[in-house]
Amino acid sequence: MKLAKLTAFFITLVFGAVAQSQTPYILRPSATGNISDIATRHSLIVVRPLDPSDSVFLVTGAADVPSSEVETEVAADADVTDIELDQTTSVPELTQSTGVILDQLPPPNAASYAGTSVLGSYLSQPAPQLIGLWDAQSSFGLTGAGIVAIIDTGVDPYQQVLASSLVPGYDFISNTAGNASDWGDLSSTTQSILLASNPDPASKSYDAIINQSTGVILDQSTGVILDGNNIPAAFGHGTMVAGIVHLVAPSAKIMPLRAFSANGTAHLSDILRAIYYAADHGVHVINMSFTLLQNSEELSDAVQYAQSAGSICVAAAGNTGTAYVASPANLNEVMGIASTSPKDTQSTFTSYGDGVFLAAPGENIITTYPGNNYAEVSGTSFSTPFVTGTVALLYQYISNSGDDHIHSDLSHAVSLSDQLGNGRLDIYQTLEAASSSGDDGQ
Repeated sequence: MKLAKLTAFFITLVFGAVAQSQTPYILRPSATGNISDIATRHSLIVVRPLDPSDSVFLVTGAADVPSSEVETEVAADADVTDIELDQTTSVPELTQSTGVILDQLPPPNAASYAGTSVLGSYLSQPAPQLIGLWDAQSSFGLTGAGIVAIIDTGVDPYQQVLASSLVPGYDFISNTAGNASDWGDLSSTTQSILLASNPDPASKSYDAIINQSTGVILDQSTGVILDGNNIPAAFGHGTMVAGIVHLVAPSAKIMPLRAFSANGTAHLSDILRAIYYAADHGVHVINMSFTLLQNSEELSDAVQYAQSAGSICVAAAGNTGTAYVASPANLNEVMGIASTSPKDTQSTFTSYGDGVFLAAPGENIITTYPGNNYAEVSGTSFSTPFVTGTVALLYQYISNSGDDHIHSDLSHAVSLSDQLGNGRLDIYQTLEAASSSGDDGQ
């Protein structure tokens, strides 16, 4: 379902409050249905519209009534197109425990990238070389363009590597426009510790592992003070994703859209709002490093709306290690991204099969972390932004090419397995394909 765009979308209209005793649903009235009348008939409370044309709404019903009964009853109403539970979802790395061996990393050193001092291993790690990033940047003179929306936990607005690339976004948890920072869920004490950590990349040691899935490169004194109990499970997830986009396309602008809390969870309704917001604010590519437990008709509608507005959608395939690709990666309009290893093989944890469009490196990736720190991470969440960043390179390179051209160019990849779609991302091949097909705008 494609909806007309209205610029007033970003103004949140609250008709009621989501109380602890209420169960949230996403409801779309028919073209002739009135949301207030529908809510009255079924004892629902209207909380807010979720899309720019006020055609889909967050509503709540009594928590003591089974959700299946509510959905059956309301769906039978002739004035209702559909209703679904406002499911809670998470970033896929919450269910993955990776073994990070920080003492095997190279010695710390500083380097310059896009006018900023960065950790040397951020540039020298295997992934950029594997996907032909440096050859592509050198041969084609590209550093990216356009706006990349990252729907995630937020992005640290003070991370020195990222600061100049950020544009104002939106925090859908607190309903505020601006930085959409991922700091808000930390205690003031933990914030102070991270902010006081040594910002000099050449001084970093590799001693601190502060949660199961992330090995964070901090100075030694910080590592001693912090432990996993102080850091929510997905804190910094959005900043880490942003760091990979920036690595591939340092001139692209990054718009943080915070729909996930630092514990890694989000409501589908906030994700929908973020997709509609991105589409209505000139975003060229949307990074979705998350998976849903269940398919969603409303998510599909939102993605179609974004596509009709000219936004390319890229999503993590998931970390199940099975032939099950979750939504939104499994949607036809979305490029689902699997993970490969530093040895250029299929990652053992990655989801694969139908729904995978491409694979990209997703193991032991060094990227930015809040507090001017760095992290080594693994998961399809971190494969995805390699492809997202490549779309930003293509956006700089091509002129007036639609989705089909971008998908076609990206499909020129390195074949590793028939389980990984078109293969492992190769940026040089992608840009060569764009050039030979006449897509280049240079």
